Amino acid sequence: MNPEVIAAKSEDNYTLRLEFEGNQIRIFDVKPYLKYTVYQPLKNISLFRNPKVKYGTIVWGIEEDIDFCPDTLWLESKPI
Repeated sequence: MNPEVIAAKSEDNYTLRLEFEGNQIRIFDVKPYLKYTVYQPLKNISLFRNPKVKYGTIVWGIEEDIDFCPDTLWLESKPI
């Protein structure tokens, strides 16, 4: 089981600065996912700029209906 997200900040160029359990800071690039229907609303920069941490992952939207699997965030992010 991978660490859960405990803090997130959107950054330029559709990246997220994520803090995982154990004070591990990593960068996750959302751009490759924007081609998928479920993530296309994140092209709206106002929405993208407002991630919320919930359930150990990141969610967006009024109904928090856009999210990433916590394992994806960990495995596809890069340590900084």
